[in-house]
Amino acid sequence: MKNIYKIASILALLIGAMSVFAGSKVLLGIDTKEYNVLNWLVFYNVILGFISIVASYLIWKKNKLSKSLIPTILVLHSSILIYLYFFSEIVAAESMKAMTFRVSIWIVIFLLTFNYKNQTK
Repeated sequence: MKNIYKIASILALLIGAMSVFAGSKVLLGIDTKEYNVLNWLVFYNVILGFISIVASYLIWKKNKLSKSLIPTILVLHSSILIYLYFFSEIVAAESMKAMTFRVSIWIVIFLLTFNYKNQTK
């Protein structure tokens, strides 16, 4: 059962590092895209990437704070995805796919860490 938290932690680390790396390249002008880039969304992704890395550490250590951070990240990503889907007319398909991927990974992390059999006392 300890490995469940390690898997969740590694997923959080990977998705966080990917967000920081890819988003920072765009913000610094190192990587340009052929599609419409929403700078606020890239900035959001970098910030949440750093928070995901922190969450990864907290999950690995089974820190109680991770139990509130995981659903918070999931709700934030889900809210942004809903906003992009219903209210943003200029969002690129690539951005939608990336946010859908983030939400999917955080659903997996949530399910791994909040499984009733894996609760730490």
